[in-house]
Amino acid sequence: MSIQFQPAALAGAIAIALGFSATTQADDQTAAKASLDTLVVTASRSEQHIKNVPAQITVIDQKTIASNPILNISELIQRDPSVYIKQSGGFGQVSEIRLRGTNAVHTLVLKDGARLNSQNNYGPLYPSFLDTTDVQQVEILKGPASVQYGSDAIGGVVQLLSKKPEQSGAELTGIYGENKTYKSIAKANLVANNGFYTQISGQRLETDGTRIYEGRPSTERGAFDQKGYNAKVGYSQDNLVDASISISENKGISIFSYDYETTASPREFENRIINTKLSYHLLPNLVIGSHLANVKDKQNVIDYGDHYDTENNEADLNLKWNFTEHQNILVGATYNDANYKTNSILENDQSVESKGYYAQHQFTNNLLDTQVGVRLEDNKRFGTHTVGQGAIRYHFLPSASIYANIGTAFRAPSLNELYTKWGGNSDLAPEKSTSYELGLDYNLTENLSTQISAYHTKIKDLISYGESKNENITVAKINGGEASIKWAQGDFFVSTAYAYAKTENKENGKELAYRPKETLTLTAGLEKDKYGISTSLIARSKSYINNSNSEQISGYATVDLNAYWNINPQVKLFTNIQNIGDVEYRTEWHSSNKDWYINGGRLASAGVTFKY
Repeated sequence: MSIQFQPAALAGAIAIALGFSATTQADDQTAAKASLDTLVVTASRSEQHIKNVPAQITVIDQKTIASNPILNISELIQRDPSVYIKQSGGFGQVSEIRLRGTNAVHTLVLKDGARLNSQNNYGPLYPSFLDTTDVQQVEILKGPASVQYGSDAIGGVVQLLSKKPEQSGAELTGIYGENKTYKSIAKANLVANNGFYTQISGQRLETDGTRIYEGRPSTERGAFDQKGYNAKVGYSQDNLVDASISISENKGISIFSYDYETTASPREFENRIINTKLSYHLLPNLVIGSHLANVKDKQNVIDYGDHYDTENNEADLNLKWNFTEHQNILVGATYNDANYKTNSILENDQSVESKGYYAQHQFTNNLLDTQVGVRLEDNKRFGTHTVGQGAIRYHFLPSASIYANIGTAFRAPSLNELYTKWGGNSDLAPEKSTSYELGLDYNLTENLSTQISAYHTKIKDLISYGESKNENITVAKINGGEASIKWAQGDFFVSTAYAYAKTENKENGKELAYRPKETLTLTAGLEKDKYGISTSLIARSKSYINNSNSEQISGYATVDLNAYWNINPQVKLFTNIQNIGDVEYRTEWHSSNKDWYINGGRLASAGVTFKY
């Protein structure tokens, strides 16, 4: 079942396949001590050192993202073992994020604070349609975050962050890979001495794709074509103001099915994010912040005659008061107006309006980090919900700390779940969850660090498809844990991480569908300023394809090889071979076509970046 390798087309790629560090976490490539200085914003809505966050959070940095510019968000974040991507086929096919054993709709996806989750049944905008060209950091916050962000954040939050440029410059990247895969990227930054800056970028990706169904010929491939741009203008003055307005847009066509016919079925997509942000110091210890966002997601499934047109308008206003050296209070209000137009649901009023009011207290010193918060969410369709969070981290040694947290969250049913012609149920109740977590971080030496955590999540009224329609499961439980070991010495590094998540439908004792119980990742390599070499392994256990547990998907393991060579400060060569063993595995059962979706197999590519 292997896809045929094309040696002539990839001679250049293999020739420079020296390996590059495709990490499972951003700090895999650095000593444990250096990683403690990483700044994150997702856990508390403001910058803090990762060592002070009383929760599990993974950071994927710019170096890791730039190592393989072909990757979209879904492919990038699944290197964290707590993340499972359920994808209907290979490269460029629709995908869902499942974090810590929860549903796709339980992961809130943000870009610079703007909510990308919509009223579509699949939750966030398809991550496989999100490009990484203007993304400089990805943060994966694990555990409930409804206090900060409202509905949807039961499993956690994935946030894409673009940062203001530090210096003027430009770069051009060209990539070629298997299956006639091409990608080009152009970027330019302009930074003025008076605090103003501008950045703009554009990208184009084309590929013939790979076979979608296991039972179909290799010639029936799912081609993918995407193009987009990003632009940002801002002004920043230390300790006074930070303001920006940005726009990003991607559009293209994904061939997603042949339906056993001679013609392909295209899915046209277009997504656009406009985001305005302002942070202003009213006083040295008093900051007012706001953002306005407009997010559009359009899809047109031509052969099926279906269209999906989603628009979210969001506004947030907050005030942060650092009333002592070690304490601050954040209070704010959010308004969200979600509109959804489609011919697939039986409801005229395709809109949802909600308002949220939140308050959060933080305390930080050399020994303790605490975070306590509460949120009142008023949903137009489902009334008022109150959620809370409490978390603490205790640094019992300079190099070791323990943390514990508890949080509640909720999610209102989407319009598709309520009113779709294919199983909609207008009597669905909102989902509610409670999660507990306990963890330990310990830097054994300057070169060796460990982490271990355990968590328990209970979801009431979990929405799942039953025999003929969507139904609420009275109670579902998830018990899990994560552990990692990272070592770095000079130019060498090794890291491994393991995640376990056991799901259970308490009504019948069965596991929930499409939840691999175990995932293991391993990365090892050499990194120098001039060149680098590494290899990465991802292995997942079996999972079931239905809630009755009558049939399952086998486990699998894939290995990636990555490389770069900085010829000089202006020219960089790189290569990536994803799934070097060309392992094919099933990803999902297509009940209508009575066939299995399969992954895309190997994708080897090589590229060059010119910087000015």
